[in-house]
Amino acid sequence: MSTDKALSGSTAAHRFLSAFARRDAAAAAAELAPDAKVTFHGLGRSGTGPELVLEALGDIATAFPDLLVTVKRVLITGDVVTAQLKAEGTQAAEYAGAINQEKHLDLDEGWRFQLTGDRITALDVYWCQQQLYRRLAVKRFDQVAIV
Repeated sequence: MSTDKALSGSTAAHRFLSAFARRDAAAAAAELAPDAKVTFHGLGRSGTGPELVLEALGDIATAFPDLLVTVKRVLITGDVVTAQLKAEGTQAAEYAGAINQEKHLDLDEGWRFQLTGDRITALDVYWCQQQLYRRLAVKRFDQVAIV
């Protein structure tokens, strides 16, 4: 991951993204404040503290053991760091309700970190859920479709 210069002023976000790229959920979660607000919008999951990060990143690492995280752009605005990244890998376990299909997935994502001092106090993770379903070739039966 070549983000050292782009994130040099935001070490907690840099360490988090580096740990995520290594599939090290514990190291990534360690960058969060104990009362950090965390929301994974595509999964419809939110909570407080690093536990949700541990679980979500653990699920990703399990589902995609060859995970490759590439940070494309970083925007730093005061104490907010926004990273546009691509996560890709071959599915090897159930993920986000999709059974293991052993398909390659590449997904564009946006990660927004709110920093206070050298700690992450809020994390919002965004991606297009429809892109995820298209990549995994999942048919949605929980929404009305017009044919």
